[in-house]
Amino acid sequence: MDASPWTFESEVARTGSDGAAVTLIEGADFVLSARNGDLRPGSAHGLFMLDSRFLSTFELRLDGRSIEPLGVAVEDPSSATFFGRVDGSLVVLRRRSVCRGLTEEVVVRNHGPAERTVAVEITVDADFADLFQVKENRVERDGWYGREADGTTMRLGHRRDGLEREAAVRFEGASLRGGRGTWSVTIAAGGEWTSTIEVGAAVNGEPVPRDPTRRFEAWETAVPRVEADDASLVRAVRRSARDLGGLRIFDPEHPERPVVAAGAPWFMSPFGRDSLLTAWMALAVDPELAIGVLETLARFQGQRTDPSTEEQPGRILHEMRFSNAASLSLGGGHVYYGSVDATPLFVMLLGELRRWGLGRELVERLLPHADRALEWLVESGDLDGDGYVEYQRSTETGLANQGWKDSWDGIRYGDGRVAEAPLALSEVQGYAYAAFLARAHFAEEMGDDATRREWRQRAAALRAAFNRDFWLPERGFFAVALDGEKRPVDSLASNQGHCLWTGIVDEDKAGAVADALLSPAMFSGWGVRTLAADEPAYNPVSYHCGSIWPHDNALLAAGLVRYGYVDHAHRIIRGILDVADANQGRLPELFAGVDRDELGVPAAYPTSCSPQAWAAATPLFFLRLLLRLDPWLPHGQLHLAPAFPEWLGRLRVEGVPMGPDRLTIGVESGTTTVSGCSDTVSVIDRPRQALTTELDG
Repeated sequence: MDASPWTFESEVARTGSDGAAVTLIEGADFVLSARNGDLRPGSAHGLFMLDSRFLSTFELRLDGRSIEPLGVAVEDPSSATFFGRVDGSLVVLRRRSVCRGLTEEVVVRNHGPAERTVAVEITVDADFADLFQVKENRVERDGWYGREADGTTMRLGHRRDGLEREAAVRFEGASLRGGRGTWSVTIAAGGEWTSTIEVGAAVNGEPVPRDPTRRFEAWETAVPRVEADDASLVRAVRRSARDLGGLRIFDPEHPERPVVAAGAPWFMSPFGRDSLLTAWMALAVDPELAIGVLETLARFQGQRTDPSTEEQPGRILHEMRFSNAASLSLGGGHVYYGSVDATPLFVMLLGELRRWGLGRELVERLLPHADRALEWLVESGDLDGDGYVEYQRSTETGLANQGWKDSWDGIRYGDGRVAEAPLALSEVQGYAYAAFLARAHFAEEMGDDATRREWRQRAAALRAAFNRDFWLPERGFFAVALDGEKRPVDSLASNQGHCLWTGIVDEDKAGAVADALLSPAMFSGWGVRTLAADEPAYNPVSYHCGSIWPHDNALLAAGLVRYGYVDHAHRIIRGILDVADANQGRLPELFAGVDRDELGVPAAYPTSCSPQAWAAATPLFFLRLLLRLDPWLPHGQLHLAPAFPEWLGRLRVEGVPMGPDRLTIGVESGTTTVSGCSDTVSVIDRPRQALTTELDG
């Protein structure tokens, strides 16, 4: 195994200036190219499958000249049309799709007044570099490389350590010379020439199947339809749903189970935390995604103690990667467990999914996994027995920080110093609190009063301790964390907003937290920063110390709505939707924390993933927050109490999954209508209260 590729802490390979790269994805495969469609050697471009680059060069030339890009239309996550020109009369269209390989139709049109003879040339190469090598700018060619022509097919091969890989490039009607396919074509005035290039792959002599999938079409058909007076919300929801559908991947051993890749281009694999939060935020679109995520993570739940991967019994994985092997199984890849929050989030999601009508039989199948996760929380996850969940890596090659802010310098004291593990993060205590309550709810449903009391008491004790030890009364907000000496890490950061979401914050402190999150130092006008602008460690273009993350803001907004601070939440929602509007409806993974008054457009973070899963899920979660939609179907209840800002106006959502039903919800002029709801469910026109230890729902 290479030295811990998941813990790489330098900047990832740049894909070009903002908007200069195009990413197409299909399952775990993707193509990254320039805006004229070329895959340029020496760059991060390529066709990536099985975590390897099967095509590193794919350049089109007409009469020796490259194509000037004029526009790109991305029809869906896996296909696009590139439009460009060579000179005043020759224009080119490249219609590309990715599905276990690449298919491209090249169309050259002559808009000149006379016939033209054109030399068309496509240069191809494959370095078969590992995805991590490309991502980290450390590509080195090693092993055996070969190239041979077979009729109109060029075969590019690589062999190393007993593993053979091949890219087969079929040129329709071309002559093959060296690493090029060439055509000499005569195009009449007003005429066109067309040819198709197909790229397939093989591993150890076995072709990678290229059967086209219909899964995206099925997903798109099932996604709820949204109409609203606010066009930016509609655009963001539609784009987000398409991106999230494209990021779903499936384990061939269980092809019925969808999970979600963290983001393109570099994280096309399951991440525990990302998948769980994304699935939670997308519940109003597709609860089946949450089921697939839970079942997949349960299958790989920690079984033994292994310091090299940080696996422990009951622990939920941080990241899973495909291996460089012929098998397409998720189980064939490397698994790393260095996450402190995926384990409580697993239990939380199971509890929330039950509220949405998850069947008892599936709960009974997954509950033993939840119990093992809870056992990890109160034993292995509590390093010193003080009742808090902490982390400290067990290997020098593991992640130094194991919460969602997992960069090496992501947790800072108020004087700017980097906080070092062991650390008990504020948001993780909130996740543990919510996980304890979820287990108490399951016990209550099953009539197990002793277990219900046990987990309710644990939750109550954790809540009391948290509000005592993490609260900074002189500053009016919660500490980011407690360090190994139980001293507060006292910077003003976004982490505490997650504690509103999970309900661990006492009511008398919630208002101060809400005001701190929306203070000028925290709220840029586009969103809430990860770290306040007046903190010594603030940097607007850092990864976690001043940047803005849409998913973080979504959870902050959810917490504010839960505690009744809807105006605060609406400011966040409006700002994030404006960012989506500035990016054709797509939210980036993160963006710079520059103030809106200082720069009238959102400033990009250079290596942000796009599309990215929990960013894509953010507008979908906003729908639920605006509607204040909270089901508790096992108790026959559906809380629906829309609280709309003036800018939103009318909203209609058709096809919201709710147990066996599909709801249509309309809100106009203060009147809410619901259709499609089962007669056994009562619609309650008041918001659900913050989670409490009293199990009041």
